Amino acid sequence: MMLEKIFPKVHQEGYKFLVISAILTLIMWSISDFFGFIFTLITIWVYYFFRDPERTIIDDENYLVSPADGRISAIKEVSGPIELGLSDKKLTRVSIFMNVFDCHVNRAPLGGEIEDIFYKPGKFLNASFDKASEENERNYFKIKDKKSNESIVVVQIAGLIARRIVTQVEKTQIVNQGQRLGMIRFGSRVDIYYSQRKTMVKVGQNVIAGESLIASL
Repeated sequence: MMLEKIFPKVHQEGYKFLVISAILTLIMWSISDFFGFIFTLITIWVYYFFRDPERTIIDDENYLVSPADGRISAIKEVSGPIELGLSDKKLTRVSIFMNVFDCHVNRAPLGGEIEDIFYKPGKFLNASFDKASEENERNYFKIKDKKSNESIVVVQIAGLIARRIVTQVEKTQIVNQGQRLGMIRFGSRVDIYYSQRKTMVKVGQNVIAGESLIASL
């Protein structure tokens, strides 16, 4: 158990980056001890960036768990995403900013059916900017809550550095609370939209994907 915490498993997206980094590190060690040491640190960072640790899921559909590790950067009442035909609905949007040291594996806030997945090409603004929700490259998951029959939306948003959004689920798939939805490579952000729930977090709070409670019925 302790070894798993120190050396968590790596997400499949990370293997090629680890191999490239390791090869470059060996080359640098043959050239210079200084650059070899620097690239060793980079390789360690790449390993921990792509870590995919197991999480303890509450498994209670009365709550929404966090879809991402990171810091709550904004909580707003907004219109739903126009891309999913929800612009006529007022929803609560909680934004979670992930820096380059956070785990970037994203998880389902609740169990239900993936009603829709929609990818939107876009810009690569700093993910902490509010307008990143409307202008950056992003990927939408619309999940139907099997308890309330309402839909919640999770949005993966590429950031200033992130250029690759990875999806691990398919449309019409049934997912469990805390199940992996995908990941975003390097710094980025995740938004979650919902209604008829009481928000349990505040701006500035740090959250953990699959474990921290975002809202309750």
